[in-house]
Amino acid sequence: MLRLVNINCFYKTIHALKDISLHVEEQEIVVLIGANGAGKTTLLKSIAGLLRPRSGTIRFQDRQIEAWASPKIVASGISLVPEGRQIFSRLSVMDNLLLGAYHRMMTSDNDVEPDIEMAFDLFPVLYNRKDQPGGTLSGGEQQMLAIGRALMAKPKILLLDEPSMGLAPLIVSEIFTIIKELRERGATILLVEQNAKKALSVADRGYVLETGRIVIEGSSEELIENQAVQKAYMGKSRQPFHHKLCN
Repeated sequence: MLRLVNINCFYKTIHALKDISLHVEEQEIVVLIGANGAGKTTLLKSIAGLLRPRSGTIRFQDRQIEAWASPKIVASGISLVPEGRQIFSRLSVMDNLLLGAYHRMMTSDNDVEPDIEMAFDLFPVLYNRKDQPGGTLSGGEQQMLAIGRALMAKPKILLLDEPSMGLAPLIVSEIFTIIKELRERGATILLVEQNAKKALSVADRGYVLETGRIVIEGSSEELIENQAVQKAYMGKSRQPFHHKLCN
């Protein structure tokens, strides 16, 4: 469904992504693991059209999209749930959801009621808060709203950027239960997450990023069993990977 080949991104003179190649199959959950500054968010931004790669190709369902503007990318079927949620805090929960379907209002696919019902089915707490300003919700509820808003675009692939960030452990477990339910409903998900243990528990495959490079990849089971992954992302040590892991 999604394939990146030799993607290079820069912030002025900083080489943020270095020859990144990865793929996501339909109905897979693929996780990107890495420390702060590894390039995970930059990678999602490049897919979503918020940052244009300097070189490389991004193909989505056999269409080359790296030069597309973000509204066209959303309309094609890619939705990003950004880091930090970024809901519209002064707007109601309902209005936040409706804005997620904004591009559909200009097309024949403008019947959003079934999708609102789906969002409230996934997140019953949002129904109880539907008339409240988004800013009055708890952190976990705001994350649910951000995911619900992205789903209103009827995406073919969902990009999730650090959905557990800043949340209490009980709420983190709830968010990952929702991610598993989305998978059971047929969703395709590319997940960026620092909580490696939780992320790998729901993912099919994963990639590890260090300083803008993919240094290891494999099935979730292989990454869980990998001693370097255990040491760097599941234990007390936070030692970086060495590139010999790719050999």
